[in-house]
Amino acid sequence: MRVGIVCPYSWDTPGGVQFHVRDLAETLIRKGHHVSVLAPSSEETEIPEYLVSAGRSIPIPYNGSVARLNYGWRTSRLVGEWLESGRFDLLHLHEPITPSLSIQALAQAEIPVVATFHSAQERSRALNFVSPMVQPLLEKITARIAVSAEAERTVAEHLGGDAYVIPNGVFVRPFATATPDSRWAGQRHGGSPTIAFLGRLDESRKGLPVFANAIHRVHAARPEARFLIAGKGDAEESRADLAGLPVEFLGGISDSDKAALFASVDQYVAPQTGGESFGIVLVEAMAAGARVIASSIQAFVDVLDGGAAGVLFDVGDSDSLARAILAELDAPRGPMDRHAAQWVQQYDWGVVTERIENVYEVAIQSAAPRPHRSVLDRLRRKP
Repeated sequence: MRVGIVCPYSWDTPGGVQFHVRDLAETLIRKGHHVSVLAPSSEETEIPEYLVSAGRSIPIPYNGSVARLNYGWRTSRLVGEWLESGRFDLLHLHEPITPSLSIQALAQAEIPVVATFHSAQERSRALNFVSPMVQPLLEKITARIAVSAEAERTVAEHLGGDAYVIPNGVFVRPFATATPDSRWAGQRHGGSPTIAFLGRLDESRKGLPVFANAIHRVHAARPEARFLIAGKGDAEESRADLAGLPVEFLGGISDSDKAALFASVDQYVAPQTGGESFGIVLVEAMAAGARVIASSIQAFVDVLDGGAAGVLFDVGDSDSLARAILAELDAPRGPMDRHAAQWVQQYDWGVVTERIENVYEVAIQSAAPRPHRSVLDRLRRKP
């Protein structure tokens, strides 16, 4: 199958959607499909062979973060040339109403279209505003995918219609088999209790201040515990607040270091306050054996099987987080860890890609021209 995948966000600054597109494309290629990805990127960014650059993007504040998008008549012409030269059997768009490449590809598409919706929002004036304008374009979508029940709810409330719920994928094995790093070894490896955070430090919805406030209470009760904070971004206020405590700021870390970190620590804390449609890092931490403690936003409740595969605390409540951390440091690990290890298998890219391929087949079959009634009558006649 020849599949064209469009990523609206820049390859220069990787995020959840870009990682999803990358991993899906590479898994499809390994399974024998021809895949071409169109995404914004600058000349300085190293890109894989399967990616076609749509040029530089511009940063736009969106959903509590910053989206780097690409739009304009030159981009539209490039999209048309990519579609024509690709000779695709199917077009797979991500975030199709984002004002970037996806919506331009949708406008020009004359083949079956599958669209994946990643974001989840309680209320969105932007979506409410653009929904009537993009409705004719949305009717060109043959099949919809939402990465979570929350993303599906957003689609239904703002755009109408339903979607197949297929989660983000994770390559489970590299995390499940990761070697612990002695620098970060927690009490499950003979070290001191160790709790980790990973996320953008200067993005308020990632919840670093919530975690920082909880650290003070945990340290007072368990002074031997240490805390690792990984991620890019400025966090001068949190650094100053935590000065003198056993806290280490690791900065940005590689994928291999991330797997080692999760395989080493006792707990991974996800204190996000909202704006999350999934929780891929929670799956990675569970796969590596870390006990996940996450805020009870709906996306995380779903990923943690309602609290059976991890521990939930009240959103934005540092005291609730501190109580959960302290309780879990002394809790038996066996039952929940075994359930978590089994639960994450549904998120493995092998399983996820097969489900997406099934949607591709449905979309192609649904878009196939149907025989005229007279043709059907002739087929039904007995010889």
